[in-house]
Amino acid sequence: MPRRGEARPLSEHYGDLVRVSLMEARPAGLHTRQLISATRLTKSQVARGIRHLRDVGAAEHLTPVIWRHRDGYKFSDDPADWIEYEKKQFRQILGRLTRMITGTLDPHLARYPDDEWAQLASAQLTGVRATLAQLTK
Repeated sequence: MPRRGEARPLSEHYGDLVRVSLMEARPAGLHTRQLISATRLTKSQVARGIRHLRDVGAAEHLTPVIWRHRDGYKFSDDPADWIEYEKKQFRQILGRLTRMITGTLDPHLARYPDDEWAQLASAQLTGVRATLAQLTK
């Protein structure tokens, strides 16, 4: 059984199929349904292939896989595309973190203000939240 972080053979295979399809489509991108058609994989297999590319393949080939509403998944050589995608990802993470803080951690602190765990989490996440806010600008 593969160790954590190691690619499983099927993930690697799906990633290779997705990578080849995206390379053939360059400079255009492919939406999920187009990748399904091009690779003859299922939707979940395409998703697994994309995850593999992001975890392993992009680093090996030095080109990140980005996703844009108008283009779908694509390899881009333009750093502006990478930055746009990265900022979008940071905005999503910031939104999830903010909802967790305001919906769970803040009420926890309101009910139990002396709780060490909640104080530690709040202190640490305040810095993370500020950093993510800067990265989304």
